[in-house]
Amino acid sequence: MEFIKTEIDGVWIIEPKVFNDERGYFFESFKQAEFDQHIGYHVDFIQDNESKSSYGVLRGLHYQEGDTAQAKLVRVIKGKVVDVAVDLRKSSPTFGKYVMVELSEDNKRQFFVPRGFAHGFLVLSDEAVFTYKVDNVYSPKTEASIKWNDETVGITWPIDAKDVILSDKDLNKGLALKEAKVFE
Repeated sequence: MEFIKTEIDGVWIIEPKVFNDERGYFFESFKQAEFDQHIGYHVDFIQDNESKSSYGVLRGLHYQEGDTAQAKLVRVIKGKVVDVAVDLRKSSPTFGKYVMVELSEDNKRQFFVPRGFAHGFLVLSDEAVFTYKVDNVYSPKTEASIKWNDETVGITWPIDAKDVILSDKDLNKGLALKEAKVFE
């Protein structure tokens, strides 16, 4: 696997080594020791999640506050999305900045989003199956979100805003970055 640093410290793009032949393909999608070595610390993933969404669905920008924060290792097994991590670490020189990466069944990339970030993705294909590992359980009491179109963050989403499909929660409960609880 190739581990690619992004412009925000702690966020990584991971490209697997894919072996193709007439039968199909094979690749290692996760190897704990190699992951820890490249990331620089141990991440104890405890749960895998999966979602299926259609074109234009935007899920995010979600995070959990405090001790219930989650690190995520995300990938797409069917379709194509753009995935975003927003730095919510107040002490970080990249606070409020974001990294966007395309994840697809074709490029087989993964995206590591550490604790201290909001996370979201937008589906660009007719359908996408999105899977991710987390290192902490879901905590509805500490769940929070940043508005997907917050002007301070300024994410340039690659489809027209009128085509974005949001849940009621993402449409009405997300906060502006300046109003949100963030990390030290």
